[in-house]
Amino acid sequence: MRTGRRHPGARPRTRPAIRTLVSGVVALTGVAVSVMLTAAPAAAHSYAATVFADVSEPERGVVRTVLDIEYVLLATDGARAMGDTAFEQEAYADVQASGRDPEKLTPAVLDDHADSVEGYVLPRFSVSVAQDGESSQACPNAVVAPYEIVIRDGVPHARLVIEADCTAQVEAMPVPYRITTALFPGTAPGGMTTTIVDYDVRSGAGVASLDTDTNPSMVTTTDWGSRMGEFLVLGAEHLLLGPDHLLFLLALIIGSRRLRDIVLAATAFTVAHSATFILAALGVVSIPAWIVEPAIALSIAVVALWEMRRFRRARRADAMGADGTLRPLSGKPRGPLGEQPLVGGGGSAVAVRERILAAPASAPVVDGFTRGELLRIGVVFAFGLMHGVGFAGALGIDEPFSWDLLGALLVFNVGIELAQLLVIAVVFPLFVLLRRRLPSAGFWIAAVVAAVGLFWFVERLIAGA
Repeated sequence: MRTGRRHPGARPRTRPAIRTLVSGVVALTGVAVSVMLTAAPAAAHSYAATVFADVSEPERGVVRTVLDIEYVLLATDGARAMGDTAFEQEAYADVQASGRDPEKLTPAVLDDHADSVEGYVLPRFSVSVAQDGESSQACPNAVVAPYEIVIRDGVPHARLVIEADCTAQVEAMPVPYRITTALFPGTAPGGMTTTIVDYDVRSGAGVASLDTDTNPSMVTTTDWGSRMGEFLVLGAEHLLLGPDHLLFLLALIIGSRRLRDIVLAATAFTVAHSATFILAALGVVSIPAWIVEPAIALSIAVVALWEMRRFRRARRADAMGADGTLRPLSGKPRGPLGEQPLVGGGGSAVAVRERILAAPASAPVVDGFTRGELLRIGVVFAFGLMHGVGFAGALGIDEPFSWDLLGALLVFNVGIELAQLLVIAVVFPLFVLLRRRLPSAGFWIAAVVAAVGLFWFVERLIAGA
């Protein structure tokens, strides 16, 4: 008579109902994440605001700043801060009348609301003389040229030329200046505004990155290491706060069964985007944003769909081995796979399936890589080239070549790589554990990632049309 007791060494089986429930929870969680992501703006780099400042000293004590601010941002956050509802409404109507073509915008709305524009910007972007590490009172400043609408990375920017008169505080010798920004604090949804400062004054030259909330000022004699540290953090933030690049990396991790897989994919992605990032940032390569943004979204969908196909092959391997029999770890057949399915069999079943997929009998091998592995690396490399252009567009530097600029670009790229390694180090081991407990989870996660990528692709195509 059976007592219903298990052998002490027997491994309890996961009930199908429980497995289905857990799979559903994972899928619903993925859908919730996708809803949050798709609720964000479609552009790859609109999670935070970026202001560009080109600072020079044409005369001793006269500091000129060419300030480029996103037109829509100035007409929304700036107008609201000044209580100028008409400014926001007219700017919105201007964008609609232009057919969303930034090339057709004019500075007419800026001219009509000059008091609000200057009332917001001038007190919030200041230059002062910095002596012995201390700053004096901000130098009086004013707009000295007509407003312009310029296009940076496909986005319309309001250009203001501002001069700060510090002549009363400047002696014959060059003095350091402190540049401070309070523009657009806590901008939603990313909660940060970055100001890229490219300065060339008599006390020094270089490139610096300011954050309105956490690092709002810099001195024109700031040491090279401090300035490069700012770009290192900026690069890491760009990847960690950029949903499209994170999703692409997640798609790579999902499809990597072994550490070698993710290392090769990440290396191909790094080499590709590093090359195009440097070339695009230096102006050697230029691709319109209406091409780059949909292509990045499409890359997410393609890689995720690729991994879904691999998971389907894994399920077929569960149902039918290379010769129609189960292959246990000992390598000796134990019967038809239809009678002993691998799914639900625990870690051993997953290991058997991965062995079948990793070394198919008929797959050609080149230098230790199967044709499928080489093709995957090639696809990742190709898409990495496009992501590099996107990274450069986010940094938005449009200046002549200099060694200081090249150093800033390289350090920014290093920040991206460090953040990428951090994500892989945290997510890949967790996913390996999840896959061993719930083999179907990877398929559903890949499905959600593919859906988000396709949604962004269509949305960006429509926005760029």
